[in-house]
Amino acid sequence: MLKIKPAAECRYDILSLGEVMLRLDPGEGRIRTAREFRAWEGGGEYNVARGLCRVFGYRGAIATALADNEIGHLIESLILAGGLDTQQIQWLPYDGIGRQVRNGLNFTERGFGLRGAVGVSDRAHTAASQLKADDIDWDELFGQQGVRWLHTGGIFAGLSQSSAETVLAAVKAAKRHGTVVSYDLNYRPSIWRATGGPARAQEVNREIARYVDVMIGNEEDFTAALGFEVAGLDEDISTIEVDSFAAMIATVVQSYPNFAVVATTLRTVHSASVNDWGAIAWSADSGLVRAKHRLGLEILDRVGGGDSFASGLIHGLLDAQDLQVAVEYGAAHGALAMTTPGDTSMATRTEVIKLASGGNARVDR
Repeated sequence: MLKIKPAAECRYDILSLGEVMLRLDPGEGRIRTAREFRAWEGGGEYNVARGLCRVFGYRGAIATALADNEIGHLIESLILAGGLDTQQIQWLPYDGIGRQVRNGLNFTERGFGLRGAVGVSDRAHTAASQLKADDIDWDELFGQQGVRWLHTGGIFAGLSQSSAETVLAAVKAAKRHGTVVSYDLNYRPSIWRATGGPARAQEVNREIARYVDVMIGNEEDFTAALGFEVAGLDEDISTIEVDSFAAMIATVVQSYPNFAVVATTLRTVHSASVNDWGAIAWSADSGLVRAKHRLGLEILDRVGGGDSFASGLIHGLLDAQDLQVAVEYGAAHGALAMTTPGDTSMATRTEVIKLASGGNARVDR
């Protein structure tokens, strides 16, 4: 299914390409009334590599750019605490007020009950959005240092014209050197709104998709970011038959025969704090497989659940598990990640495997 390079031949098991922002979290309160915030790091692509390193024990790095100031170095220290190598960070000179370059901020309130989660990003003109395709020697990185798996996604690709070009350069180089490429479509209307909306997102993502081995996204992502329709999309997700996804995936892989795996999360939002949660995945060898569907899952912080699904799935594939096991790892890891605050997972590998194997929340003594 996937030909993954041996660990002994590579410096990194996982490299993510994307922006890392400083997340400012008001806890149980609201952004508009907060008087203090808790600081975390986070970013769609980064969260996946961090989960693979901190939870599953892989060697990883983040390819990104930061403004060289105190906020940038705070983000760097959080990345280091997450277990990632920072050697692939590009540092851009800071002009004193952020007119030319700055670091991204993401204010996030968790929501509760009928009050949904809210995210307010402040990320225009960030260092990462100005990263250019030739700022990193991709052939040296993938060819000489060696990388087993590259993960990137539609959030970073949508930040700017140069971000899209950088993603394309990275995935092309990865394919030249036998590195597996995964991509999370992660469609965000706010990112694409000013640059052409879904039409521009589809233009960018369709070009990148030609170099992707493992394509990840929810049902809305495949529609908005790639232009594939899912029957029943406007209904409650719990009523959409898996056959509808199977039909969509059949169409997707006809257009992109390079996809070895296609995976999507399934979420029904009853309230901000109660969701139904599951996932499905497809490969030519396994066909369509479905993870245990968890009804009425209690959510503390939903942000990063999809990223933790991706890292659990990738762990299963890197670990040479069959697709059924890999998608169970992904769904279990996503579920656990949403029980703790912040973008990034606080789960352990043991907890993920226990839950994926049918474990429950009985106390461990």
